[in-house]
Amino acid sequence: MVGKKRLTEKFHQPPEEFIRIFMGDNAWSRLMCFEDMLKINYDLGREIKFPFGNEYGWSFRYVHKKTLLLYVFFEENGFCCTISVNDKGAHEVENILSDLQPGTQTAWNNRYPCGDFGGWMHYSVEADDELSDIIRLIGTKVKPKKREANV
Repeated sequence: MVGKKRLTEKFHQPPEEFIRIFMGDNAWSRLMCFEDMLKINYDLGREIKFPFGNEYGWSFRYVHKKTLLLYVFFEENGFCCTISVNDKGAHEVENILSDLQPGTQTAWNNRYPCGDFGGWMHYSVEADDELSDIIRLIGTKVKPKKREANV
């Protein structure tokens, strides 16, 4: 499953500065941009976690209030978004799939199945223009907060 090098030392939680250096400046900047996009749409919480076992490694776990949005696993010179989508959300993804980038479509089509239609999607982000697709995918599982109208 995992092709890129990750931070897999379970008993040594990496400090944020080390994560930034490991990911590289471009990927870290992209992640911070993505985090800003999440903050616009959700009441965002972030914590560092080591879920799923050694193969996956350390990640940021992002939540809206208490609801899981996604995990972002730290990769050498990048990061991977892992998103779970239930059956209801899967139907919504199918409805928007043709509007998403080819890499997003491939990641969705190669998801690890869970339920009848849903599953876990792993998406190694390599470009800024992929971030809006991930925001749209997250929106199929957790609706964005309503924004206040400008007065």
